[in-house]
Amino acid sequence: MDSAPFVKQLEGILTEFKALAAKSAHDDLSELPKTDRQAIVSKSVAAIHRITGPQSSYSVEVERLFRTLPPLHAHTTSILGVVQALLDDLKNDHLQSLVALVHADTFADFLEMAQHLHESGYKDAAAVIAGSALEAHLRGLCTRSGLATESKKTDGTFVAKKADLLNSELCAAGVYTKLDQKNVTAWLDLRNKAAHGKYDGYQAEQVALQIAAVRDFIQRHPA
Repeated sequence: MDSAPFVKQLEGILTEFKALAAKSAHDDLSELPKTDRQAIVSKSVAAIHRITGPQSSYSVEVERLFRTLPPLHAHTTSILGVVQALLDDLKNDHLQSLVALVHADTFADFLEMAQHLHESGYKDAAAVIAGSALEAHLRGLCTRSGLATESKKTDGTFVAKKADLLNSELCAAGVYTKLDQKNVTAWLDLRNKAAHGKYDGYQAEQVALQIAAVRDFIQRHPA
């Protein structure tokens, strides 16, 4: 697991906490505005859940703290202690993301379904499902790497980015190589042909290769 994006997120939270602590005469920051303390705790909890998943020991500890005293701002130093512990474990390679494992299992199921359809003679449905699993995985990689999966429109609303754009941005961010980007483009193009009824634009053998290649890509780049 590439922990660098996670480390960066947690270090940013701790830097923000230290800036708040420098303004406070008390260890619990109790005299600072409640909104400031609640904001840093909210960011911390979101990062803990995003990185480790809701069933990890880190998340369980967060939930235990909230059960003892529900208000977020009451747990500033305790929650930041969990953030520090998680950061230390990441830096020492003591953590494997539960989220990555769940994603791997989920997409493996979709690819098994695609393979079954392909073997049953339904190459077009198989191509769509394999391509959709790939696109969902790209979005997971973006989230893991801190890349936006939506674009803001001029009217202030947000729209999901196209898979090709996600692919380009992931490559530019160094999440994977230019060769991987080119391969992803080809796999997405096959999916698009199937989804738009261009069934003569590819062969069953190409779909079999697509499924195997997407499976390999997901295993090499877990989200």
